[in-house]
Amino acid sequence: MPKTLYLSDLDGTLLRPDARLSNFAIKTINNLVKSGGYFSYATARSLVTASAVTIGLDADFPVICYNGAFVFGNKSKNILLSHYFTGEEITFVMDVMEQNNFTPIVYSFINGVEHFSFISRNNSTGVQKFLNARQNDPRRREVTSADELFSGNVFYIACIDDYDRLLPINGVLTPDVRIYGIFHKDVYTGDWWGEYLPAKATKATAAAKLKKMLGCDKLIVFGDGLNDIPLFEAADEAYAMANAVSELKEIATAVIGSNADDGVAKWLIKNLGIL
Repeated sequence: MPKTLYLSDLDGTLLRPDARLSNFAIKTINNLVKSGGYFSYATARSLVTASAVTIGLDADFPVICYNGAFVFGNKSKNILLSHYFTGEEITFVMDVMEQNNFTPIVYSFINGVEHFSFISRNNSTGVQKFLNARQNDPRRREVTSADELFSGNVFYIACIDDYDRLLPINGVLTPDVRIYGIFHKDVYTGDWWGEYLPAKATKATAAAKLKKMLGCDKLIVFGDGLNDIPLFEAADEAYAMANAVSELKEIATAVIGSNADDGVAKWLIKNLGIL
C-alpha cells in the first residue's frame, strides 16, 4: 500500500486564529500517527516558535521550518537539511538595503548558534512590535553595524514596514533568481512583510527531502498563504483552506473548511476514517 505524507502549514491552516491547536486537531493527528500514518508540518516559523504552538502532538517526524530553509528533527532538534545565502548574495542584499535606507531583521547561525540580529535605529512600527514580542528570546542579538547584522551563516532576512516602503526593495530582490522572496500581509498583525531566503529554500524542496527521508510515495498538503504556492505545485494533492488567499485556491485540488473550523482535522477524519 502506498505511504502518504500529510504535510500542513501552521498559521492560518492547522492553527486556529488565536495561533493555537485545538484539542480536536491534536487528538485527530495523534490518532492518525498511532494508526501508522505520516503527518508533519511546513511553516515559516522557527523551530522554537513552532514547537511552542504544537505542544501535544505526538508525531516524531522531521519538520520543515523557515519556509523550507531547514528540516529539523522534531525531538532531536538536529538540522537534517539547510540552505544558506552565499557571500555574494549577502553583498547584493546589503547593497539593496543600503540604497533603500532600510535595516532588516537577519537570521543566521553564528558559531553554531541561531540568532536573529537587528539594529535599534529608526525601526518601523512593525519591527518594533516584532522585537517587543521577543524581549526574552535567547536568539535576540542587537548589533550596531551592517557588517555585524549580516554576519554568520545567514538564511533568512525579514523586512517589516508599510507596503509602499517595502515595494521598491521587493521589486529588486524577488525577481533575482538567487533569491526566494515572499511579499505579504501578516495574518495576525496586518503588517506587510518582505521575507527573503536562498532560492532553494522553499517548502517544496524541503517537502521532497522529507518525503524521501520517510520513504513515502505520495504527498498531500494543506495551506493558506502565498508561501504555500511552491508546495502546492509539488504535491500530489493540495487543499486550500476556506480562509486562504485566492492565488492558492486557484491551484488547489479543492478548498476545505477554514482554520477556525479545524478544516484540516475534519478533512483527515472524513477522508481517512480517523476516529
